[in-house]
Amino acid sequence: MSVIQKKSLAQEVADRLIAGIIAKEYTIGDQLPIEPELMKMYGVGRSSIREAIKILSIQGVLRVQQGVGTFVVSDNVQESLESQINRAEIEEVLEVRSLIEAKIAAKAALHHHEDELKIIKSYLDLRGIMAEKNQALECYEADINFHVSIAEACGNPLLKEIYKIASKQVMRTFENGHNNNTDAFKASHELHTSLYHSIKDRDADRAAHIAQQIIDKLF
Repeated sequence: MSVIQKKSLAQEVADRLIAGIIAKEYTIGDQLPIEPELMKMYGVGRSSIREAIKILSIQGVLRVQQGVGTFVVSDNVQESLESQINRAEIEEVLEVRSLIEAKIAAKAALHHHEDELKIIKSYLDLRGIMAEKNQALECYEADINFHVSIAEACGNPLLKEIYKIASKQVMRTFENGHNNNTDAFKASHELHTSLYHSIKDRDADRAAHIAQQIIDKLF
């Protein structure tokens, strides 16, 4: 099943180190702080620091000299899309989602497989159940996974990945901004059900129209 996966601590540290290199906090030739200092700086354990350094060493950004330390050997780095989205304002993330939501729904209507349709339906049902029970966190997660499972079925891997990354930020907004209330999710459930049926019926135009209606209600 399609579930929003949290980024690993090691990848978070790697992304923050890359951001530091981009911001010239670390330049070529600089030695990174020792492991205990990095652990304190990033609030993670030794294994996460070592894995982050390994990630960046494989990318050719860092070089570990045994018994000496870890050095920056390249500033030819690009901040990951996930890091950029994580730093973006939620309005920017929602704008990106608005631009691709209808396209993803239309493509899912045309390209979905039966097993993918079952996953979409399972999250739709779970969304409705959790909304009626006022189990807010579970409802928010089911809603996000409903939309992500549609993206999984769209047949375009790049659109899918962009959508999945943006959805993590939207999930955080749900958690922080809906005050553990599921009323909006109850009110919109019929619209989400219509989206599912339009995808099931392979009606791309209707799927796109309904998906845009749903996303417009977020603004």
